[in-house]
Amino acid sequence: MRPLRYSINVSLDGCVDHLAGRPDEETHQHAAQTIARADAIILGRTTYELMEFWRTATDLPDWTLPFQESITAAKKYLVSSTREPDGWNTEALEGDPVEAVRRLKEQPGEGLYVGGVTLPLALANAGLIDEYEFVVYPMVIGRGPRLFDGLAVPLDLRLVDVTEFASGTRAERYVPVRGE
Repeated sequence: MRPLRYSINVSLDGCVDHLAGRPDEETHQHAAQTIARADAIILGRTTYELMEFWRTATDLPDWTLPFQESITAAKKYLVSSTREPDGWNTEALEGDPVEAVRRLKEQPGEGLYVGGVTLPLALANAGLIDEYEFVVYPMVIGRGPRLFDGLAVPLDLRLVDVTEFASGTRAERYVPVRGE
């Protein structure tokens, strides 16, 4: 069974507004590596459309190119009832998203990656996420969507790794505590 990994940028106050952080060379490189180690990434429409920036972006700083290359090369599954894939190595994930992801996890491979806010909430509620990574920016936003707002039951997580970046940003990896 393939593990499902989730990674999200988050401020100290739990804001997950992807446009509010201050990404830099180190965090972009880290994100590129995260995506590159997945067999495929699963995105809801909102996050997919946010990531589409990388599909046609030009005149970018050189340090962003590894991320652009990894997101472009990645197999992508789009979860949406209002949008159909139109290339960019993307396939629609049909039916109930939780059941569709469960079926993807049952296939052989190195692992899957999910990004965004709404879809990961549903997958966390179903107990399908095997690893959580929170890229924590040392800032307080005070507005915007919050991490796991509406979670059905608390997640009991165990810290397994921390990567500290020169900017003060930290990538914290956790795994669920499941009946240990």
